[in-house]
Amino acid sequence: MASSNTTSIRIVVHTDGSCLNNPGPGGWGAIVSLWDGDTLIERVELSDADLATTNNKMELSAAIAALQHIPAIPHFHPSVPITIISDSQYVVSGATTWLPNWVRNGWRASDKKPVKNQDLWKAFEFAKAGLSVAFEWIKGHAGNPDNEAADALARAAVDRLLAPV
Repeated sequence: MASSNTTSIRIVVHTDGSCLNNPGPGGWGAIVSLWDGDTLIERVELSDADLATTNNKMELSAAIAALQHIPAIPHFHPSVPITIISDSQYVVSGATTWLPNWVRNGWRASDKKPVKNQDLWKAFEFAKAGLSVAFEWIKGHAGNPDNEAADALARAAVDRLLAPV
């Protein structure tokens, strides 16, 4: 992969979160794929879990972890386009519509109350700073292989967390 020609290089991220009983134990999964045109160069699977969380926190945590991982990818440059594909309207709408308003309004929502999960949204904002990130919503559990794989990673992370020692 020539570093002088990054026009065909792109990163596609699929994320998903899962929570049992919401709130309750939850997990997240992310698949980070580096592409050169139609050729997959690298694929990394990330996941983790938390004993006491919500689905929205897990959905957002997946996106944060993926964005934090991306600068470690060999040959990465901040101009490389990144697409985060999520089945979470919370993440996609938050990233594309709500976040700029929250920042402008001092981290207050439209109802003037403090933004929920503000710590995670601030971490998300920091992680995506300086990157070329687009967001795409897809319907969950609709047969997209990488969305299904991210969901499986999230569920497996919860299973590992809850497994007897």
